[in-house]
Amino acid sequence: MAKLKREEGFSLDEVRQFVELAQTFGLAELEISQGETRIRIRREVARPEMPVAAPLPSAAPMPAQQLERAGADLVTIEAPMVGTFYAAPSPGADPFVKEGDIIKEGQILCIIEAMKLMNEIESKVHGRIAKILVENAQPVEYGQPLFLIEPRP
Repeated sequence: MAKLKREEGFSLDEVRQFVELAQTFGLAELEISQGETRIRIRREVARPEMPVAAPLPSAAPMPAQQLERAGADLVTIEAPMVGTFYAAPSPGADPFVKEGDIIKEGQILCIIEAMKLMNEIESKVHGRIAKILVENAQPVEYGQPLFLIEPRP
Protein backbone atom coordinates (compact mmCIF):
# COMPACT_ATOMS: atom_id res chain seq x y z
CA MET A 1 0.00 0.00 0.00
CA ALA A 2 1.43 3.37 -1.01
CA LYS A 3 0.82 6.46 1.16
CA LEU A 4 1.08 10.12 0.26
CA LYS A 5 0.48 13.00 2.74
CA ARG A 6 -0.41 16.61 1.93
CA GLU A 7 -1.90 19.51 3.87
CA GLU A 8 -5.08 20.37 1.87
CA GLY A 9 -8.10 18.54 0.28
CA PHE A 10 -8.28 16.87 -3.14
CA SER A 11 -9.80 18.03 -6.39
CA LEU A 12 -11.75 15.66 -8.62
CA ASP A 13 -8.91 15.78 -11.16
CA GLU A 14 -6.40 14.75 -8.48
CA VAL A 15 -8.59 11.81 -7.45
CA ARG A 16 -8.80 10.72 -11.10
CA GLN A 17 -5.01 10.95 -11.34
CA PHE A 18 -4.65 8.77 -8.23
CA VAL A 19 -6.97 6.16 -9.72
CA GLU A 20 -4.94 6.19 -12.95
CA LEU A 21 -1.73 5.91 -10.91
CA ALA A 22 -3.08 2.86 -9.07
CA GLN A 23 -4.13 1.27 -12.38
CA THR A 24 -0.85 2.08 -14.11
CA PHE A 25 1.25 0.47 -11.40
CA GLY A 26 -1.18 -2.38 -10.73
CA LEU A 27 -1.77 -1.35 -7.11
CA ALA A 28 -4.54 -3.14 -5.28
CA GLU A 29 -4.81 -0.30 -2.76
CA LEU A 30 -3.66 3.32 -2.56
CA GLU A 31 -4.24 5.52 0.49
CA ILE A 32 -3.72 9.29 0.37
CA SER A 33 -4.06 11.86 3.18
CA GLN A 34 -4.28 15.62 2.76
CA GLY A 35 -4.99 17.57 5.94
CA GLU A 36 -8.15 16.10 7.44
CA THR A 37 -9.09 14.50 4.10
CA ARG A 38 -8.16 10.91 3.49
CA ILE A 39 -9.09 8.70 0.54
CA ARG A 40 -8.41 5.07 -0.07
CA ILE A 41 -8.61 3.62 -3.55
CA ARG A 42 -9.11 -0.14 -3.65
CA ARG A 43 -9.62 -2.36 -6.62
CA GLU A 44 -10.16 -6.01 -7.18
CA VAL A 45 -6.99 -7.41 -8.67
CA ALA A 46 -7.81 -10.08 -11.23
CA ARG A 47 -5.95 -13.29 -10.58
CA PRO A 48 -4.12 -14.40 -13.71
CA GLU A 49 -5.00 -17.78 -15.10
CA MET A 50 -2.52 -20.24 -13.74
CA PRO A 51 -1.19 -22.89 -16.08
CA VAL A 52 -2.16 -26.37 -15.04
CA ALA A 53 0.94 -28.06 -13.74
CA ALA A 54 1.50 -31.65 -12.76
CA PRO A 55 0.53 -32.12 -9.11
CA LEU A 56 3.27 -32.30 -6.55
CA PRO A 57 4.12 -35.85 -5.47
CA SER A 58 2.59 -35.23 -2.04
CA ALA A 59 -0.58 -33.87 -3.66
CA ALA A 60 -1.04 -36.58 -6.27
CA PRO A 61 -4.70 -37.50 -6.74
CA MET A 62 -5.80 -41.10 -6.64
CA PRO A 63 -5.24 -42.65 -10.10
CA ALA A 64 -8.36 -43.00 -12.26
CA GLN A 65 -8.08 -46.81 -12.30
CA GLN A 66 -8.25 -46.92 -8.50
CA LEU A 67 -11.25 -44.56 -8.52
CA GLU A 68 -13.08 -46.82 -10.98
CA ARG A 69 -12.34 -49.90 -8.85
CA ALA A 70 -13.64 -48.03 -5.79
CA GLY A 71 -17.11 -48.32 -7.26
CA ALA A 72 -19.15 -46.78 -10.03
CA ASP A 73 -21.88 -45.82 -7.55
CA LEU A 74 -19.60 -43.51 -5.52
CA VAL A 75 -19.85 -39.73 -5.89
CA THR A 76 -16.56 -37.85 -6.13
CA ILE A 77 -16.24 -34.44 -4.48
CA GLU A 78 -13.53 -32.51 -6.34
CA ALA A 79 -11.55 -29.41 -5.45
CA PRO A 80 -13.30 -26.41 -7.02
CA MET A 81 -10.05 -24.41 -6.91
CA VAL A 82 -6.31 -24.58 -6.37
CA GLY A 83 -5.36 -24.18 -2.72
CA THR A 84 -4.52 -25.90 0.55
CA PHE A 85 -6.85 -28.58 1.93
CA TYR A 86 -7.79 -28.38 5.61
CA ALA A 87 -9.77 -31.19 7.22
CA ALA A 88 -10.68 -29.17 10.34
CA PRO A 89 -11.84 -25.62 11.06
CA SER A 90 -8.65 -24.85 13.03
CA PRO A 91 -5.43 -26.57 14.09
CA GLY A 92 -6.10 -29.07 16.87
CA ALA A 93 -9.86 -29.14 16.19
CA ASP A 94 -11.70 -32.31 15.22
CA PRO A 95 -12.01 -32.82 11.46
CA PHE A 96 -15.25 -31.87 9.75
CA VAL A 97 -15.73 -35.51 8.66
CA LYS A 98 -14.01 -38.89 8.96
CA GLU A 99 -14.21 -41.98 6.78
CA GLY A 100 -17.42 -43.84 7.59
CA ASP A 101 -19.32 -40.72 8.73
CA ILE A 102 -22.89 -40.28 7.49
CA ILE A 103 -23.26 -36.81 5.97
CA LYS A 104 -26.07 -34.63 4.67
CA GLU A 105 -26.23 -32.66 1.46
CA GLY A 106 -24.79 -29.21 2.11
CA GLN A 107 -22.70 -30.35 5.10
CA ILE A 108 -19.20 -28.85 5.28
CA LEU A 109 -16.57 -31.46 4.41
CA CYS A 110 -13.39 -29.39 4.49
CA ILE A 111 -11.88 -25.97 3.86
CA ILE A 112 -9.69 -25.01 0.94
CA GLU A 113 -7.55 -21.95 1.54
CA ALA A 114 -6.96 -20.00 -1.64
CA MET A 115 -5.29 -16.59 -1.62
CA LYS A 116 -5.78 -16.30 2.16
CA LEU A 117 -9.53 -16.92 1.82
CA MET A 118 -11.05 -19.91 3.60
CA ASN A 119 -13.57 -21.61 1.29
CA GLU A 120 -15.92 -24.14 2.87
CA ILE A 121 -16.49 -27.15 0.62
CA GLU A 122 -19.94 -28.72 1.04
CA SER A 123 -21.28 -32.14 0.16
CA LYS A 124 -23.33 -32.46 -3.02
CA VAL A 125 -25.16 -35.53 -1.70
CA HIS A 126 -26.48 -37.30 1.38
CA GLY A 127 -24.44 -40.41 2.08
CA ARG A 128 -21.44 -42.01 3.80
CA ILE A 129 -17.81 -40.90 3.47
CA ALA A 130 -16.22 -43.90 1.76
CA LYS A 131 -12.73 -42.45 1.35
CA ILE A 132 -10.86 -39.21 2.06
CA LEU A 133 -8.30 -38.90 -0.72
CA VAL A 134 -6.05 -36.11 0.60
CA GLU A 135 -4.16 -35.36 3.80
CA ASN A 136 -4.64 -32.30 6.00
CA ALA A 137 -2.65 -29.18 4.94
CA GLN A 138 -1.88 -30.75 1.55
CA PRO A 139 -1.92 -28.60 -1.61
CA VAL A 140 -4.70 -29.50 -4.04
CA GLU A 141 -5.27 -28.75 -7.71
CA TYR A 142 -8.48 -27.69 -9.43
CA GLY A 143 -10.59 -30.79 -10.15
CA GLN A 144 -8.55 -33.05 -7.87
CA PRO A 145 -10.73 -35.68 -6.15
CA LEU A 146 -11.02 -34.99 -2.41
CA PHE A 147 -13.71 -37.40 -1.18
CA LEU A 148 -15.56 -40.47 -2.34
CA ILE A 149 -19.12 -40.60 -1.02
CA GLU A 150 -21.48 -43.55 -1.10
CA PRO A 151 -24.88 -41.94 -1.77
CA ARG A 152 -27.79 -42.88 0.49
CA PRO A 153 -31.49 -42.11 0.17
